[in-house]
Amino acid sequence: MVDTARQPALSGLRVLELGSMLAGPFAGTLLGDFGAEVIKAEKPGVPDALRQWPPHKGEVALWWKTMARNKKLVTLDIGTAKGRDLAERLIAVSDVVIENFKPGTMERWGLDPARMLQMHPRAVWVRVSGWGQTGPNRHRGGYATIAEGFSGLASFTGFDDRGPMVSAFPLGDYLAGIFGAFGALVALREREASGRGQVVDVALYEPFLRIIESVVVRYDQTGRLKPRLGNQMEEDVPRNIYATADGGHISISCGSDRIFQNLLRAMGRVDLTDDPRFQSMAARVQNRDVIDRIVAEWMRTQTTAEAQILLDRNDVVSGRVNDMAEVMTDPHVLARKAITTMLDGELGPVRMPSPVPQLSATPGAINWAGGHMGSHNGEVLGGILGLAPKEIDLLAMERII
Repeated sequence: MVDTARQPALSGLRVLELGSMLAGPFAGTLLGDFGAEVIKAEKPGVPDALRQWPPHKGEVALWWKTMARNKKLVTLDIGTAKGRDLAERLIAVSDVVIENFKPGTMERWGLDPARMLQMHPRAVWVRVSGWGQTGPNRHRGGYATIAEGFSGLASFTGFDDRGPMVSAFPLGDYLAGIFGAFGALVALREREASGRGQVVDVALYEPFLRIIESVVVRYDQTGRLKPRLGNQMEEDVPRNIYATADGGHISISCGSDRIFQNLLRAMGRVDLTDDPRFQSMAARVQNRDVIDRIVAEWMRTQTTAEAQILLDRNDVVSGRVNDMAEVMTDPHVLARKAITTMLDGELGPVRMPSPVPQLSATPGAINWAGGHMGSHNGEVLGGILGLAPKEIDLLAMERII
């Protein structure tokens, strides 16, 4: 049972978020989901680029609604002397500073961590960039697509006759955001002992490199590259996405001999149990095309619902390939409350992904969706930095905010 009397897990943690788009801001969103006070700064007249990315409903940027949720939005021109002074004052009262500018930008403004940590030693800096803060590529621009290719992941993703493929979504930004948030929490844990912050340096390609660890070790020890096999997996046969008789698709992954035997029972093909081509994973890997064809032919005789019932009944690890309409109405998703419905001032009721992971005692929460530029200027500059209303008005007149 949830103890509602307990504060959010990251309550009292203040995060300053500088820069735009996805990777750094997603790290801020993750921290904000669990109670951190996240202050998001945008340049006056130059909204975060994500506000301009589709999809939109009328003039309302829908992606922004979830990326900027739980964030206090301020405007601040760091390119000006007064703007830099305000930024430094916010840095001084922040536990975590997240920035994803091209390396050298913060240094040019005189707000680089090396200098700031001397003056404000407790701040943890999360620096997300395409290539990292060091190395010969550090000044090159970088996006998730480039990172996915550079990391090696794209080289074995896709079908052999079509060349490398990347995901149809900026996966690298989100993965880097997760590693950035994790790094911030690690550095904060260390600060409890040392009393000092440090720099968390995340390059977009490195989280990809980290998760394809087995491919790295394989090449190091054997000199072999991982092949492109489409939706199949080299080590796990049969493993594919199979079309059903009614136009649906079901994914199957037989990661053990037991699951494979369960699949044979579901298909009514126990006669293949003693076939030497399929008696071990090693044998199935050698005969992947044969067994994959058998599974595909059987699946085409079943409707999606019929196939899933048989597979579930026989404990085959499988699942239908859902579109978003099916995800949003799936009983399991609803039971887990993986989608949250909240009330937004512009959109009314809006559904978005719930905080992940689910904590039993201090769960995450969505308190508000992303809003207008500078909507929290008064609260942050007045309430946190102590500026008088006249000072805030003057800054607005000068386009500092």
